[in-house]
Amino acid sequence: MIELEGVPELIDPVMVAAFEGWNDAGDAASTAVAHLDREWKGEVFAALDAEDYYDFQVNRPTVWLDDGVRKITWPTTRLSVVRVGGAKPRDLVLVRGIEPSMRWRSFCNELLGFAHELGVELVVIMGALLGDTPHTRPVPVSGVTSDADLARTMDLEETKYEGPTGIVGILQEACTHAGVPAVSLWAAVPHYVSQPPNPKATLALLNRLEDLIDLRIPLGELPEDARAWQLGVDQLAAEDSEVAEYVQTLEEARDTAELPEASGEAIAREFERYLRRRDGGGTAPGAGSLGPEGGEPASYLRDTPGGRTRPPVSQRPESDAGQATGSDGEPRKAAEPDEAADGTTGADAPGRKSRSKGSKRAKGSKSPKDSPDSPGAPGTPGSAGTSDPSGSSDSTGPSGSTGSSSSSDSSDSSEE
Repeated sequence: MIELEGVPELIDPVMVAAFEGWNDAGDAASTAVAHLDREWKGEVFAALDAEDYYDFQVNRPTVWLDDGVRKITWPTTRLSVVRVGGAKPRDLVLVRGIEPSMRWRSFCNELLGFAHELGVELVVIMGALLGDTPHTRPVPVSGVTSDADLARTMDLEETKYEGPTGIVGILQEACTHAGVPAVSLWAAVPHYVSQPPNPKATLALLNRLEDLIDLRIPLGELPEDARAWQLGVDQLAAEDSEVAEYVQTLEEARDTAELPEASGEAIAREFERYLRRRDGGGTAPGAGSLGPEGGEPASYLRDTPGGRTRPPVSQRPESDAGQATGSDGEPRKAAEPDEAADGTTGADAPGRKSRSKGSKRAKGSKSPKDSPDSPGAPGTPGSAGTSDPSGSSDSTGPSGSTGSSSSSDSSDSSEE
C-alpha cells in the first residue's frame, strides 16, 4: 500500500516519465523531463528503493562531499509534482530515473500505484531512438499507444511493434492492462551523431508534449541550444566529404518521403503552437511547484518502509543512449567503454571526461548500421521511406561519420 503524505489533491494530473539507458538515445527524453522539473521547480515527493530494482555493478552509486562529509547517492527513480499555472491549471507528476536492472513488473506496478493514489488521468512516456534521419531537418516525433480508442481520439498510431523492448514498452503495456490511458512519444536521433546531449531532439519532444496535453511549456534556452547544436554538427559534417554526401542523401530521401504529406496538418499544428505562445495561454513561465496553501514549495520526501530517508536528488550519472539494432532485428551490443585503472568502466570510471557536443569519430572508423525498431519510429528515409511505425530501417553511415567514439557509451535504438 502506497501512502502519500503531504501531497495536496492534484488538478487533472498527467504523469510524464522518461528513463535513462536503452530507450534514451542522445539523452533526449530524460533531458526533457529534467527540463520540466527545472523550469517548474518540482519537488521530489517519492523515490523507489534502489535495492529492489538496480544492479549496482551496472548502475553504480556515486560518492559526493557535503561540507566535507562524504555521502552516497544511489541510482533510483524519483517522482516530483509541479503545478502548472495559467488559464487552465493542471498538475504534472514527473518520473525520472534509470531503466531498472531487474523486477520490471514490480517496478511498473509501484509506479502505477502512485498514479492511482494521485488520480493520474494520462501517462505520457518519452523515449528516443536512433534513426537514419538528417540532423538538418525537423526531428521526427511519433506518438503511439496500445489503446485503439485513445489512438482515434488523440490522433495517435496504434502500435504493432514486435521484438525486443525496454522499460518504456513494458510500462505502456502495464498501463494498458491496468486501464490507465498511456501514450509513448518517440524522437528519432540521427545515428551518425548519437552522443548526448541532443537539445534539438529534446525540444521536439517537448513541443509534441505541448500539443498532446495542451500546455504551454517554457523552453528557456533550449531553442538557442538546438540551433548551436545543429551549427556544430554542420561544421563537423562539412569537414568530411563522405559525411556531407551522406547527409545530403538522407536529406533528399527525407524530403521525397515527406512531400506527399506536406499538407496543412503539420503547418496547422505549428501555427496553433505559435498562437498559444503569442497569447500566453496555458502556463505562466514562472509557475512553481506545489506548496501548502499556495505558500512556499514543500519538500515531499518519502521514507523507505524500513524508515530510511530517501537519498537527495543529485546530478544523474552519464548513461547509455538508446540501443541500435542490426539487420536481423536484434539489439546490437555496444562496445564497452575503456576501463579505468581501478576496474570501473564508463560513467563509473573516476575522472572520466564528459562527451562534448558534436564530437567527431576518427576518420576511417565505421559508422553504426542502425535500424531503429520502434512502434513509434517514423518512416525512416534512406531505407524504403515507409511510414509504418513498426517498420525498421537499415542504413549504414559513411566511414568517418560523426558518431560516438569507441570510448563513449554506445547508443542503442529503442523500441516502442
